[in-house]
Amino acid sequence: MADEVPKQPKSIPIKVTDDIVGGVYSNHMMISHTQEEFFMDFFSVLPEAGKLSARVIASPGHMKRIARAMVENIAKYEARFGMITEAPEPPVGKVH
Repeated sequence: MADEVPKQPKSIPIKVTDDIVGGVYSNHMMISHTQEEFFMDFFSVLPEAGKLSARVIASPGHMKRIARAMVENIAKYEARFGMITEAPEPPVGKVH
């Protein structure tokens, strides 16, 4: 059998629009799910009001990859900059 050349991953160009490139601020997050999807709601909650900043919907398989990537990146961050102090739990209440 001839030597097989491993396939290189295909490069996909990604366009980031001006309204997305700056990101959004979030200091609160809620996660919910159905059998088919996970919903990640990111909020900006200030003393006088709060607003939903972004909603990300992902399949269970992709959510598992997101969770693993978060754990790996927190470990890399802490190895470089030191332990992260966990923020306190937000007060219990309804998000309107």
